[in-house]
Amino acid sequence: MQFAAPLIPALLIRRYKRFLADVRLEGGREVTVHCANPGSMLGLATPGTRVWVEPNDDPKRKLRYGWRLVEMPDGHFVGVDTGLPNRLVKAALLAGGVPGLPDYDTVRAEVKYGHNSRVDFLLGTSGQPDNYLEVKSVTLCRRAGLAEFPDSVTKRGAKHLAELSHMVAQGQRATLLYLVQRSDCSAVAVASDIDPGYAAAFAEARAKGVAVLCIDCDISPQEITLGRTILLH
Repeated sequence: MQFAAPLIPALLIRRYKRFLADVRLEGGREVTVHCANPGSMLGLATPGTRVWVEPNDDPKRKLRYGWRLVEMPDGHFVGVDTGLPNRLVKAALLAGGVPGLPDYDTVRAEVKYGHNSRVDFLLGTSGQPDNYLEVKSVTLCRRAGLAEFPDSVTKRGAKHLAELSHMVAQGQRATLLYLVQRSDCSAVAVASDIDPGYAAAFAEARAKGVAVLCIDCDISPQEITLGRTILLH
């Protein structure tokens, strides 16, 4: 998936109020950019970090730039837009190209289910159980090559796991997809020290039959695309 406009390099000054960041463009001009990431962004928001922002000329938007990538010191990239994974996965599902998943006849997004929840995608094929697919964006890396989720406490994430388990108990299928928006990781683990409650919910969900799929991304300042399946640590 190509970015809507060519990305521009900048240096991060600070991130604040969850959805805002100040950056310094290459010419020295300082601008405020939209940060489409409500998480902690642990390890990704250090002042002085080289980032890539996307300009826009939409008069309906208050901010003229959106923060899209972090460039690591070794040249690898991290995607910070948490809305992008669902768009990537949807496009791949419609094209029949999600690694580790079979093709499905129908793909429905944001379907209500369970106790006042919405599943990211409900996948269906005639004569087979539906597959409830939940997508999580993974950006945390504290050990070389290992991506981790979550990067902060997520009661919502634990609730999603319980909902998926309930669907399996009803005879349906359920899959949790960790989409790693990094180009430098080969495995995924649950960050149990950050959120023990989520780790317990994850273990319970797997025991009850929820499938787990981990996929990385190929990332550059031009585009982000689905990569390959990677290991669950």
